[in-house]
Amino acid sequence: MFSRLLLFVALLLVPGILRAEETPVEKAGFAKRLTIYLAKGPPNACGAGCDRWIAIEGEIDRNAAARIRSFLLAVKDPQLPIYVHSPGGNVEQSYAIARFLRARKAIARVGRTRVGACSAGTEIDAACQKIKAAKGEVEAELTTRNAMCVSACAYLFVGATDREVAPDSVLAVHNSRLMFVVHGHPPPQVVADFRRREMVSADRDRNLFLAAMGISHELSELIRTVKFENLHVLTRPELYRFGIDTRPLPETMWAVEKETRPYVRKIAQQKKGDGSSFRMMEWRLFCENKDRGRLMFVREFDEGAAGKSMVVMMAGATRTVAFGRLPARFGKYEVWSDPVSSDIVKAMLAVPHLQIGESTPSSDGKADRKSDPKSDAKADVKSDIKPGFTTFDIDTTGLEQGWTQLLASCPATSVGPKPATPLPAAVSPSVNAVPAASPAP
Repeated sequence: MFSRLLLFVALLLVPGILRAEETPVEKAGFAKRLTIYLAKGPPNACGAGCDRWIAIEGEIDRNAAARIRSFLLAVKDPQLPIYVHSPGGNVEQSYAIARFLRARKAIARVGRTRVGACSAGTEIDAACQKIKAAKGEVEAELTTRNAMCVSACAYLFVGATDREVAPDSVLAVHNSRLMFVVHGHPPPQVVADFRRREMVSADRDRNLFLAAMGISHELSELIRTVKFENLHVLTRPELYRFGIDTRPLPETMWAVEKETRPYVRKIAQQKKGDGSSFRMMEWRLFCENKDRGRLMFVREFDEGAAGKSMVVMMAGATRTVAFGRLPARFGKYEVWSDPVSSDIVKAMLAVPHLQIGESTPSSDGKADRKSDPKSDAKADVKSDIKPGFTTFDIDTTGLEQGWTQLLASCPATSVGPKPATPLPAAVSPSVNAVPAASPAP
């Protein structure tokens, strides 16, 4: 009898999927249809030794899974990284794509692909979509800055076995909305009961899906608390705790920031203790003239550390890049800034990793003078970072290309001494912020 009263077509969709001349998805810079294509960029565009990747972008429509599967089956290299930039879409299609990615043992990252041939228009106009749909590789550039994978896209993303969410990109979730069409005039209580049963079923399906993907049940519990009209950007501790991105030191590649005074920037988030918190860090390299640069290091102030610590960077085992002096304080950030000669910059470009050392304050609140690298420098001692310093490595991917771009516009000589740049009130506004391109809830 129930089936004779109602005919429902139920779909789980992202906000504002209204078939109009221009949907909210298009206004936010996303195509209405999920697009997949091969992209090729400059050397190391997608990591050390990587210049080719698979781009998946746009709204996850009702036929997306079949297209994604067909495309990926034709790709000879199953380990090409997949970069996703999507506002979400159909949940069931996302589940299907995720399961295929899991069977493929795919590598997935949140990132935006920018096609050079589309520069005359937009990334979603008909001409650009035709370029992306053509067979073969598309010349493109890749960035994680302001890239996003939200709503149902998060389900697609967790299907990969190797997942990375860069510190300047976003993974966000919310509860789904059940949309259906009612034929006839059933009693309101019948409609309400159907809606309730369908949402219970959707919750059960989500729980089973996330468990199969090895994701903590805490994520499903969180999703239930986020209204469809809102979005919850997963914090770095949540990404770590839920098992989505468990890297202890997620980092971006070095990339040029085209500000009034351009610079090359790298952002990293360092796990503290059990992963319940992460500390943001940022490096900026400026070109002051052809013979000298300026290196700036920014990190969140560690309230739990007593006294003042010191920072040193090494390019290889014997080359000191910069010594940390007493940092300036800007809100919750500490800032070091040091000039670096062209020889030191060359040393930085010549190694795959830079070693960062931070001194451990002694019990009296002062840095351990026995392991003070500045004292070693005065004595012209060439050695590794001394005991008493905690160390970690950051990679240099993108640094050489970025520095080459800076040199092209760098003056031959300095007009006079001046600071690299006044720091804004928010030292790194892109970190842990929803990109401006995100669709309105």
